[in-house]
Amino acid sequence: MADSWGEPMPPAAAPQLHVEVERKYDVDEETPLPDLTRWPGVACVDPPVVHKLEAIHLDTPELALAASGVTLRRRTGGVDAGWTLKLPHGVDRRDELTAPLGAGDEDAPGSLQHLVRAWVRDATLMPVAKLTTHRTSRTLRTGDGSVLAEVSDDLVAAESYVGAGTSQAWREWEVELADAGGPFLKAAEKALLATGARVAAHPSKFARALGSSYPQHQAPHRKGPASAVMLDYLRQQVDTIKAMDPAVRDDEPDAVHQLRVAARSLRSALATYRPLIDRGRGDHLRAGLKWLAGEVGRARDLEVSRERLHDLIAGEPEGLAPAALSRHVDDALDEQSRQARTAGLAALDGDRYRRLLDEVDDLLASPPLRRRAGRRAAPTVATLVTADLERLRKAVRRSRAADNDAASLHEVRKCAKRLRYSAESAVVVHGKRARKLAVAAERIQDLLGDHQDTVVTRELLRSLARSPSLTPEDAFALGRLHAREERRGADDRAIFVRRWKHFRPKPLH
Repeated sequence: MADSWGEPMPPAAAPQLHVEVERKYDVDEETPLPDLTRWPGVACVDPPVVHKLEAIHLDTPELALAASGVTLRRRTGGVDAGWTLKLPHGVDRRDELTAPLGAGDEDAPGSLQHLVRAWVRDATLMPVAKLTTHRTSRTLRTGDGSVLAEVSDDLVAAESYVGAGTSQAWREWEVELADAGGPFLKAAEKALLATGARVAAHPSKFARALGSSYPQHQAPHRKGPASAVMLDYLRQQVDTIKAMDPAVRDDEPDAVHQLRVAARSLRSALATYRPLIDRGRGDHLRAGLKWLAGEVGRARDLEVSRERLHDLIAGEPEGLAPAALSRHVDDALDEQSRQARTAGLAALDGDRYRRLLDEVDDLLASPPLRRRAGRRAAPTVATLVTADLERLRKAVRRSRAADNDAASLHEVRKCAKRLRYSAESAVVVHGKRARKLAVAAERIQDLLGDHQDTVVTRELLRSLARSPSLTPEDAFALGRLHAREERRGADDRAIFVRRWKHFRPKPLH
């Protein structure tokens, strides 16, 4: 089945979002289900309901979706028949988006294909597995009759179309929450494990159906090659970029921020680990990632500035901030924000973004490693992180020579950020010591980030003050806000100078 991206669907046809929180358990065929009425918070259990579910899973020939924990399926039977897209969202949780079946339509709806563009890009979607499930489900309710969870007893028959193709059958239990939290899941798991059930060896039925074809990544080891640490961290950031792609398109809160942080982390890691890979390839990707972070992040920068200005206005003494000033700020930023979001979405829909993801995937699949990449991870990574620490110290010395002006402090902040990311990548082999170094670097980054915010806000205030429609009262209020931000910036510089005297992180060697 060939995919067709098309244009974004109109709001009426947009997929419906459901947050899925569930756990799965492998169980022997003869094992009886425990008494569900004895679980905490359960007042009654509805009579069992039996369904036959048939699902066709789509992916690229290279299983690009499965490699990132994404599933796209067409299911018939049961109450949730239709198209379903599941996106990873932390432990035990996935965002589930659904769309109805079309008459005789075997291609995924454009509304869902649009959301997997970061993974699929120009590849073809095709059936890779078929799952037939005979499900017996029981709904658990609280004392007021509301749904607490659903427990399903599934008999599964699976066919894989990948490679030579395989067939298998098994039984599993599934607990899916309605609104309950972690404590209920823990209690349910304890009761199920007591029967002899086992935490599922695979993250999903689909993963089990694919068997050895399902993409898996091994965690790096201290005594393994340094390249494994680098590639593991790079892969994490790439996965985050792809996972945030649909969230940015849907304008979900904090999605732009998370995508940009991942792009910056990836770009920073390519700089830290430059001695391990071909420099030309790494630097080329860094340029592309800088472009991506800038294109997508502009809208967020404007929203942060808007919130900061409104907070400043709200903090003014009564009578010193005209009521119209907040409206003037909104009028000035509204059109800029719309243009920035349009530009960001255009970047995600553009060829440069798709090619950038292609190049990153190619680097992960066939990394252009240099000889040093094969050395033992622990000492090699420690040396690279220590180099970032020394880079930060040199930036601080240059900043002192420049009387800690805004430009030099901004460079210090960027060096602190790079040290933070490299230390985070080293946690997998250096544990607590690397984590402490990352936290220390993040504190410097955050403090100087506040300082940089004052610099940006002051420039924005000067820009607003040049508007010919301002009243004298508005102009006076903007001057007061500028003075407050100037003072705050000076305070941040002083705090940084004091804290730096006590910045003595232990190197990883």
